Amino acid sequence: MTPLYDASLCWFRRDLRDYDHAALHLALTQSRSVHCVFIFDTQILDKLPSKADRRVEFIWHSIIELQQALEKMGGGLIVLHGNAAHQLPRIARELSVNAVFANHDYEPQAMARDALVAEALHQSGIDFHSSKDQVTFEKHEVLTQAGKPFTVFTPYKNAWLKRLTEDDVTPHEIEKYKKYFAPPTQKSVPTLEQMGFEKTNIIKYIQCGMSGAQQLLADFRARMKDYQDARDFPAVRGVSYLSVHQRFGTISIRELVRVARAETNSGAACWLSELIWREFYFNILYHFPHATERAFRPEYDAIQWENNKALFQAWC
Repeated sequence: MTPLYDASLCWFRRDLRDYDHAALHLALTQSRSVHCVFIFDTQILDKLPSKADRRVEFIWHSIIELQQALEKMGGGLIVLHGNAAHQLPRIARELSVNAVFANHDYEPQAMARDALVAEALHQSGIDFHSSKDQVTFEKHEVLTQAGKPFTVFTPYKNAWLKRLTEDDVTPHEIEKYKKYFAPPTQKSVPTLEQMGFEKTNIIKYIQCGMSGAQQLLADFRARMKDYQDARDFPAVRGVSYLSVHQRFGTISIRELVRVARAETNSGAACWLSELIWREFYFNILYHFPHATERAFRPEYDAIQWENNKALFQAWC
């Protein structure tokens, strides 16, 4: 098939991996040359209350590993620090790309940013494509029989499971198309200090990046059968510890669903249910964006709370 674009740009966000990546797969299969970029977005970072933020350091370590992984395939990763809504269109113009590929986000602020970026790219004659990657099903793919979004989890879960097929969790091939990566144009990554942040030594507590995610998954698979009971005891190594990896996409949700479905025990079924719950809430965010700032059900906004600090401290 003849590529649609001479050059394109894949914008990494919450998908910090070099495999089973929807936007990267689409870019590589539709372009003769693909550049990659990640932007430490000051619109997000400048609002953080502490400069010793473990999330930022987790991303930083994961970005370094991602850049090295892409270089091994003949590509590279441009890493910028600034306002993403401004920086992305600028770097797209500088690289003279014809299109930008990214994966969907579902939070209202991120969707608003993407709309600004898409419009800026359009004014420069650059196409913007967004793909489903963070979830198995999104937006209008799992609805009630009346065609409405679900607001109760159990019916959503049942409909989700009924709809699921092997095609839904088939990985997006990257390695096969690595010859279309553009050679690296930048190898440096801004340090935490250059971005105004401090090291938190997060690596003492959790493995970062794709390799860290795979280590945690391998460890959890040996314990998954006990998950339903062990997850409730903080002193027991019962949970997967993969939440932050799911959040920033250092592991593929399709891979996790495949792993959960491959096991035939109550622990795996319980964990799969929680993966589905994660997708349920992505759909809540998309269909009911007010949930980010107010109660999901308006009547709960009227609840009067004591806000008694002494009682709260006693509870703690």
